[in-house]
Amino acid sequence: MEQVDYIIVGAGYAGIFFAHQLIRANKSFRIFYDEQISASQISAGVCNPVILKRFNTFWKSQEQIDYLSVIFKEIESYTSKNYLVDENVVRIFHNESEKVQWSKNAQKEDLRRYLNMDFLQLQSVENPFGAGKVNQSCRIDVANFFSDMLNYLEDNHYLIREKFDYPSLNAEKNSYRNLSFKNIIFCEGVSSLHNPFFANIPIQPNKGHCLKVALSRAPDPFIIKKKHFLFSLDHGAYYYGGTYDRFDKTHDINPDSVEELKSGLEGIYSDAFEIKGVKVAFRATVADRRPIVGRHPEYPGIYIFNGLGARGVYNGSYFSKVLFDHIEKDIALESEIDVRRFL
Repeated sequence: MEQVDYIIVGAGYAGIFFAHQLIRANKSFRIFYDEQISASQISAGVCNPVILKRFNTFWKSQEQIDYLSVIFKEIESYTSKNYLVDENVVRIFHNESEKVQWSKNAQKEDLRRYLNMDFLQLQSVENPFGAGKVNQSCRIDVANFFSDMLNYLEDNHYLIREKFDYPSLNAEKNSYRNLSFKNIIFCEGVSSLHNPFFANIPIQPNKGHCLKVALSRAPDPFIIKKKHFLFSLDHGAYYYGGTYDRFDKTHDINPDSVEELKSGLEGIYSDAFEIKGVKVAFRATVADRRPIVGRHPEYPGIYIFNGLGARGVYNGSYFSKVLFDHIEKDIALESEIDVRRFL
């Protein structure tokens, strides 16, 4: 039987970032990937410290921002690529009162570093009230990040391209088929709803659609946000998305969601555009908007890392290190993220 330090189940942001922690620490592991397109893989990959509806920030925002450059520098050491795209988020104001609210919030201690007071007038999209720029925001090159990381994992014999079979896991002996492990980390997103070890964790699937579009005129070089995000992709294409739907549980493309996106783009972009593709997936969200991290109450070698929600890059990168340090260095988890809050 082959012995490894870790098994990871799932290859979205949680699984890939935790795999990086193991690579960095020279741990042996196998990561199971069922080749289903995850919400992570079609996400915008926007790293934005401001909640753009209310112009405020979130728990540990600066810590997550600071760690982002660290982890991607580490990843660059073995992929030879930096996946951080140096584009700022700009939020189109709906009305004059939003601009006033932005200015007020920019005076607050926790927001002044993020809310830029030099308002913009964008040239390519409708923004009669102007737009505000979010400092320290950026995005990652999602498609190349996942493609390169999966290739790296496969080339180095970490990756197992098959669906994980729960009945084959012996939780008492820490074994799975021909693998013996010290710890197993379930990073499954919404699939954890079918995991017998964590079936009672209240993951809420949130269905999202996004578009790949061709634009007749290039927009300003930002991550443009009004109702949805608009930014450039490779080969002259553009991303526009995404929607949020807690009620539709089907995996089919919802025409109403596509129409919502089409209408949203038409609302800011007056030139011609063509929809080249539609993608759909389910985000794993939690009511308290905190990741789910920690150990199973009965089996000390079984862990969960889930509930990253819409901030997958921030939550996945930062809390992968938190979970690794918890397991390897016995550093206690903060109660806000500990899975025990649900057990």
